[in-house]
Amino acid sequence: MRHTVSLKQNHEFRSLYARGKNTAGVYLALYARKNRLGVTRLGITASSKLGNAVKRNRVRRLVKEAYRLQEDRFLKGFDLVVVARGRSVGAAFAAIRDELPRLGLKLGVCV
Repeated sequence: MRHTVSLKQNHEFRSLYARGKNTAGVYLALYARKNRLGVTRLGITASSKLGNAVKRNRVRRLVKEAYRLQEDRFLKGFDLVVVARGRSVGAAFAAIRDELPRLGLKLGVCV
């Protein structure tokens, strides 16, 4: 990911959940908030409710790859958190790849 940095700190996730805009689809939920850094920061979460570590990491890898392929469509200067929902465990890559920019368009962070 060329223009994206990872969100890692818990307080960054919590402030985004509290103050950011959100929308949800079948497989993913997306939280977004403008930052003043000029770079996009991405966080991906997968709850233990989704299953064991193998399943959660697979979902994270699918979301990260879907974002990487479409990174240029997302506007710079936003904090984004993608939350994997229950149906994402058995989802095909194409479904996740198509849903991510659709959610971004709803929030106005994608062109």
